[in-house]
Amino acid sequence: MLESRRRYMNKNIPSAPGLLSLSKEEMDSMLKGLREKSGDNALPMSRSALIRRTGRRIDQASRQMEEIFDHTARTGMVPLEDVRKDIVPVIREAAAIPHLNHLFYELKSKDEYTYRHTICVGIISALIGKWLDLEEEELSDLTLGAILHDVGKARIPSAILNKPGKLTKEEYAEMKRHTIYGYEMLKDLPGIGRKIPLIALQHHEREDGAGYPLGLTSNKVEHLAKIVAIADVYHAMSSARVYHRPEPFHIVISQMQNDVFGKFDPKIMVVFLYRMMLNLVGQRVELNDGSKGTLVMVDSYEPLRGLIQVGEELIDLRFNRTLAIAKVLEEESGEEV
Repeated sequence: MLESRRRYMNKNIPSAPGLLSLSKEEMDSMLKGLREKSGDNALPMSRSALIRRTGRRIDQASRQMEEIFDHTARTGMVPLEDVRKDIVPVIREAAAIPHLNHLFYELKSKDEYTYRHTICVGIISALIGKWLDLEEEELSDLTLGAILHDVGKARIPSAILNKPGKLTKEEYAEMKRHTIYGYEMLKDLPGIGRKIPLIALQHHEREDGAGYPLGLTSNKVEHLAKIVAIADVYHAMSSARVYHRPEPFHIVISQMQNDVFGKFDPKIMVVFLYRMMLNLVGQRVELNDGSKGTLVMVDSYEPLRGLIQVGEELIDLRFNRTLAIAKVLEEESGEEV
């Protein structure tokens, strides 16, 4: 998939020197063609309508996840078939739309973080799995495991889970046990592979061994758990919680890029950063000097330092190191995404 996109970019977008010779009208025409060929204008409904519809589906799935968590807390059993029947189709539908950043912008101020988080981590994980060209069976395990990555929180007392302030040392230790609780709930379920319980157990492990619950280093962590770790952190940083304001998209992406070595698998993270930024081509951005422009091209090696059109000028952030993208702007409102 990445290779096909690279072939498309090479075929349809001029090199940087060629871009410098384009007029504003030619640039606008090129961007319009890029959006059309990438599928933005081929959808049977407007982007905002598609996002609203998908948002409603996620709202419903979040309520269903709350019921699944309640059932699990009461019985100690995870209703796996309900997850497969009611939740997985929503994940697959949402992961198929090309407007992930706008979807999460729409959802970031919503309540019921714990249940919505499981849905959104499932969506992001499924997307990363597609970008990595996972086989269908492994992608199915990833999607189900991502949905259930926090199922162990069903055993965490609600006073700790929903506490509006900072947890005590003892409360935080109990919260971290959700990884072990989730593994115990899932490991003996019939019809479930070994990788899904490991996702629940290992999604807070880190490459350098500084994670929990076991302090495992990179080579001992299940590959799918590494994917879910990235999705988990991205959505957590992007979301509103009682004690945490949502961080803007570019702040989240920049922080995660800084954490590539040590915390996250660098091969997965490079693909994630590149594809997340590639999704923004044609999007309005604001640079750190206050100027506003359009993201025209993304570099695969430095995805946060793309080519920006500001008026008649093209700025290549790879070479102009004093400038950087400071904000990604929502097209309709002009607010920061």
